[in-house]
Order: sequence, then structure tokens, then C-alpha cells
Amino acid sequence: MSDNIQPEQNQDLSGEPSPEELEAAQAANEADALSAAQAEVAVLQAKNTELADSYLRAKAEVENARRRADDEVAKARKFAVESFAESLLPVTDSLEAGLLQPEATAAQIREGTEATLKQLKSALERNKVVEINPSAGARFDPHQHQAISMVPLPPESTQEANTVVGVLQKGYLIADRVLRPALVTVAAPK
Repeated sequence: MSDNIQPEQNQDLSGEPSPEELEAAQAANEADALSAAQAEVAVLQAKNTELADSYLRAKAEVENARRRADDEVAKARKFAVESFAESLLPVTDSLEAGLLQPEATAAQIREGTEATLKQLKSALERNKVVEINPSAGARFDPHQHQAISMVPLPPESTQEANTVVGVLQKGYLIADRVLRPALVTVAAPK
């Protein structure tokens, strides 16, 4: 055996890594980078799945809320009509009771009719139905009144033009919305 040690053929005598070692180190770095990228992709895929699930849940919640709101509106309409009809039942009862009195005098019929009208007006007011009945001389309001005709006023009249002269038919509001405008005659300009 000889004491003479030969350097490996791949190692450079200057102490720098050989191109094969550089290639191996670069491959290891690329493998680490690839492994890190794959881990990041897995994390992003998990996050994507989580967000997609959250989106579907939120979409389902919105649909359920919309469906519940539609049901509540339908119920509110149904019960509003039910409440209104219920408030009219005593009026119906009074009219039927009046018709069952064949021997009633004109005074009794009038008294019963007035009492029934009072019941009807009370039922309408409870349900926010309010009369539009402008007094003579009130300013004409096209939002609440419908002019049927213009009436010339006598020269000695102090009433202004475009004011109500008379009401032919009362109008009605329901919760500040015109249900039917009042039919009125209006003072013509002089």
C-alpha cells in the first residue's frame, strides 16, 4: 500500500464545489421549492373549499330569508284583510237585525241606520280609512280632490278661484294614501 492519497476525481483541488455538486444542490433547492409550492397549493385549495362552502351557506341563508320575508308579507296581507273584515261583521249584524223588524217605523229605521253608519265609520277609522270631505272655500288639492266642474261665482262672492264650492261625493284615504278622491265642484276664475 502506498501512502500517497489520490484526490477524488470529482473534487476540485481549489476547494470549490464541482458542477455536479452544484447541480445536486440546485436540484435539492428546487425540490424544496416544489415541496413548499405544493404545500401552499394545498393550503390555498383548502381555503378555496372553505370559502366556497361559506358562499353556498350564505346564499342558502339569503334564499331562506327572502322566502321567510315573502311568507310574512303574504301573512300580513291575509291578516290585514281578515282584521278589516272582522271589524265589518258588527255592521253586517246590525243591518241584518234591522231587516228582521218588519213593523219598524220610519223613525226607528232612521235611528237604526244612523247607528249602523256610526258603526261603519268607526270600523273604517280603526282600519285607517279616513274621509276626504273638504269644506266650501277649501283650497282645491288635485292629490285628494277630483274636479267635476268649474262653477262661476256671483260677483259679490268673496270666495277665491280654484277653491271647493261643493262636495258631490266624499273621498277616502287609507293610511295617508288616496283610496278615492273627493268629487268636487271648483270656483271658476273671475
